Amino acid sequence: MTDRIGSEEERRVVAAAPRRLHVGGEWRDAQGGAVLAVEDPSTGAVLCEVADATPADGRAALDAAAAAFPAFAATAPRERGELLRRAYELTVARREELALLMTLEMGKPLAEARGEVDYAAAFLRWYAEEAVRADGRFAREEHGRGHVLTMCRPVGPCLFVTPWNFPLAMGARKLAPALAAGCTIVVKPAQQTPLSMLALTRIMIEAGLPDGVLNAIPTSSAGDVVGPLMADPRLRKLSFTGSTEIGRRLMAQASEQLQRVSLELGGNAPFLVFDDADLDRAVDGALLAKLRNGGEACTSANRFLVHERIAPAFAERFAARMAAVRVGRGTDPGVQVGPLIDERQRDAVGALVQDAVDRGADVALGGERLPGAGWFYKPTVLADVPADARLLREEIFGPVAPVVTFSDDEQAIAAANDTEYGLAAYVFTQDVDRAFDAIERLDVGMVGFNQGIVSNAGAPFGGIKHSGFGREGGPEGLREYLDTKYVALAPGRRRAAA
Repeated sequence: MTDRIGSEEERRVVAAAPRRLHVGGEWRDAQGGAVLAVEDPSTGAVLCEVADATPADGRAALDAAAAAFPAFAATAPRERGELLRRAYELTVARREELALLMTLEMGKPLAEARGEVDYAAAFLRWYAEEAVRADGRFAREEHGRGHVLTMCRPVGPCLFVTPWNFPLAMGARKLAPALAAGCTIVVKPAQQTPLSMLALTRIMIEAGLPDGVLNAIPTSSAGDVVGPLMADPRLRKLSFTGSTEIGRRLMAQASEQLQRVSLELGGNAPFLVFDDADLDRAVDGALLAKLRNGGEACTSANRFLVHERIAPAFAERFAARMAAVRVGRGTDPGVQVGPLIDERQRDAVGALVQDAVDRGADVALGGERLPGAGWFYKPTVLADVPADARLLREEIFGPVAPVVTFSDDEQAIAAANDTEYGLAAYVFTQDVDRAFDAIERLDVGMVGFNQGIVSNAGAPFGGIKHSGFGREGGPEGLREYLDTKYVALAPGRRRAAA
């Protein structure tokens, strides 16, 4: 791996990135001057320091959001849409700068980072167009005695807690529908990756967002900062992407003020390959579903369930493709998989692999960390994984693919649904009837049919069971930020007299 830390372009991009809190229309230091370090996961070296928000900073951010809400909620939908359109254009114009910044703080290859910038921009464009569609309905009352009128209004100030694995796109996926609806926002980005969210905040401000509408507060003390905000009755909505454990905790806190909640939590996606599947297409899909973002994605294929008749051929081809993947620093040419986010995550992935091996799994490929600096783990394929292996129950969040077999469709569906999670699944078969039978019976919120990716700005992203609830993306995503008001209209004078 080529060490390019400190190249002129990298230094320029990091130096130009905002590093302070944005509260009430101002960039400011944290109260007390605290800072947190942002590291390059490919080396462990510190890239820079950013302001580290305190509970007092959190209160100031909510004060600003609450004060700005009445005026912003009253703005014309078209005005909000044009603002998002300007933000989209700025994001596209800064694609290379944003991609490099993201690669430096998160580790993903530049090609994937560019794709994430495009994905983030797609949400800004989608909701720029959707802002004018927050409509209600007008209908005659069923007995003919007057009419029913419904109208939509923004829910109010929102709190967003965004993850480190897609630091730009997940921010845009939450911000865009909320702003389109007329909500104001406090966003707490992940401690590991605050730079991308702060850069997006700057873009929104440059696009013309009024003071106080968007407040960004990176912090190393998430519980201390978020807890008081959740206890404040002015906060009306929480959207969180992260672990199921923390999601449960936040949901309990939200119950005290009956805040609306959207939770996008853990996943344990099954990847089903039936015996009639196009094997080349299935392997292509498997590589995408497993290695997108280095496996650090909630939609990542976590369990490969393959019919026993074709399992040996699938495993052989899959392992060969995985072996050809180039691992390295995300800025190096040709790299396809970068480091994991930090040492803790790399150790967690290694522990899951070791547990499976101890229980009898065969290592077809990889199964170990890469030597040297940074938090790298080799792309790994495990065969004959026993049913009691932890990695079949827990989210791996790394480039590890456990392969297990099934003998018939009933066994495949039962194994796929044998998890507390229900975010995504993948189905590969050439039989449409079999496909839709499986799709209907899978306990998940999203299914990839003969493809290894499900993300789309115009589609509702979200899960069921312990993967959470609520949807982001598409028209459904806008409704998460709208309340419905019903008005009963009395009949006209002539009808009332009759």
